[in-house]
Amino acid sequence: MKQVEKIQSYLQSNNIDAAFITTPDNVFYFTGFRSNPHERLLGVLIYKEATPFIICPKMEIPDAAATGWSGKIVGHQDTENAWDIVVQTIQDNIGTINTLAIEKAHLTVERQEAIQERIPSIQISRIDEKINELRVIKTEDELVNMRKAAELADYAIEVGCKEIAEGKTELEILTAIELAVKDKGASQMSFDTMVLSGPKTASPHGKPGDRKIQKGDLILFDLGVIYNGYCSDITRTVAFGEPSAEKREIYETVRRAEEDAVNAVKPGVTAMALDKIARDVITEAGYGEYFTHRLGHGLGISVHEFPSITGVNEMKLETGMVFTIEPGIYHPEITGVRIEDDVVVTEDGVEVLTKFPKELIVL
Repeated sequence: MKQVEKIQSYLQSNNIDAAFITTPDNVFYFTGFRSNPHERLLGVLIYKEATPFIICPKMEIPDAAATGWSGKIVGHQDTENAWDIVVQTIQDNIGTINTLAIEKAHLTVERQEAIQERIPSIQISRIDEKINELRVIKTEDELVNMRKAAELADYAIEVGCKEIAEGKTELEILTAIELAVKDKGASQMSFDTMVLSGPKTASPHGKPGDRKIQKGDLILFDLGVIYNGYCSDITRTVAFGEPSAEKREIYETVRRAEEDAVNAVKPGVTAMALDKIARDVITEAGYGEYFTHRLGHGLGISVHEFPSITGVNEMKLETGMVFTIEPGIYHPEITGVRIEDDVVVTEDGVEVLTKFPKELIVL
């Protein structure tokens, strides 16, 4: 795979013998093998020149092979020490390694010590930034999957709106949404679906429950769908019955902030500039203290990935980057509103993947 070759080129340029990649999402990125190993060891070891291998629970070898992975697949059973198998495989393949790059943001101290106990002279470095650099620019094949994931997310919001009725609970609406999108071909949701109503919308990470929908409520949907391993993430806020003037003002402020930031996306603009554009709109309207989180986050195989769209990130946008733009106002005495889209940086601007309308819908 081209991704593996890019890591090998990096290792050769930096005179590093191998990289051991252990984040399940990154293992999927480099191998096409998706696994949730729980406490068991999962990883792909990429040599700077020799053929890489996957280490995974033995029971998952057939699943790994079914992806078309052309390298070796090594399994471990629950009764075996997986690290002994990793080191033995290295010895069988190339003898030994003196330098190893790891994901320092993921590999635990306990696991790093397990490597060092078995190869005492080994020098450890980090490969996190290189992986971020590779993953942040999406290929056209990746974008095809993300467009489909976004299409399913739009459909999920449509279902949610149709399900709203007085007396229905948040959880009842949530269940209907998830059943509908899975019937449409989604493998799973990107994260726990949020359906929040009334005063609960003022909690950015609120938990859906048994609250019943009432006339005058705003209802906030935050959800995402996974399609062929790629995530979408959308938020829309709608009204059940005519909202008060204050609620409508908050909604229109967030919409203006979101649309201004989206329209500013193009190569060369910094992440911090986007955050400032949206935040200034909300601050000038008098709600600055109620916008309590970053503007957005990277999106792809992971629902939250590099980069972070914050007011301190000087990173310049590049063609092929995908991230969310999701300003919000959370006023505990009035309401909460968030509007979120998934966007791709194009050569001359922006492509918005999520297309559900952003004008205030009154049901």
